[in-house]
Amino acid sequence: MLVTGGSRGIGAACVRLFTELGARVGFTWRSSEADARALEEGSRGRARGWRADVTDDEAIARFVREVEAEWGGVDVAVANAGIWEGAAVERMTPTEWHETLDVNLGGTWRLCRESIPALRRRGGGAIVVVSSTAGQRGEAYHSHYAATKGGQISLVKSLAVECAPGIRVNAVAPGWVDTDMSAEPLRGDERAAILASIPLRRAATAEDIADAIAFLASDRARHVTGEVLNVNGGSVLCG
Repeated sequence: MLVTGGSRGIGAACVRLFTELGARVGFTWRSSEADARALEEGSRGRARGWRADVTDDEAIARFVREVEAEWGGVDVAVANAGIWEGAAVERMTPTEWHETLDVNLGGTWRLCRESIPALRRRGGGAIVVVSSTAGQRGEAYHSHYAATKGGQISLVKSLAVECAPGIRVNAVAPGWVDTDMSAEPLRGDERAAILASIPLRRAATAEDIADAIAFLASDRARHVTGEVLNVNGGSVLCG
């Protein structure tokens, strides 16, 4: 299987969970080499990291080719890599806008484009995209991020029909997740207000999201495609 952005956070939780379940996992990392190597060492030979930027067409194509060649095929692809940076729209620079779109939405598209032929060669499989509640309700001061997450949801629904019946395509939509990406608000002065906005009164762990991804990737979800599975503690009730 494939996981982008697999060295930390939700991606790393996916790598750990899927290897525990017996899968062999190829994952990308961009700058966190020490974290990537630690994951490899803890996987007992079932995970391997590739240094690859999801904005680089050839790097993602090479990643998919090499995983397929090394392990004899690909049956699951998880599009997880993403960035989350704040900016009011009138102060947002073109660079900030385009970088967020190219990493979050472009990276998802690149993984799907390269992995779908590999999945078909394997006889089918599943794609899971890590979207966000921001793609469902928007997010003030993060409009570029929300736009990419809404775009991911539309991409999932399009590909679910385009790739059927052999490939299922679904998304998870986390709310607040306690990872490095959201560490500043969740571990700072905003924490109490954030938790008060969540009916279950806690932020998700990366493992909570990985569990949902594992369900959508598994045969337990064999009749589920084009769906958005909300994992947000009840903070956005749009399912």
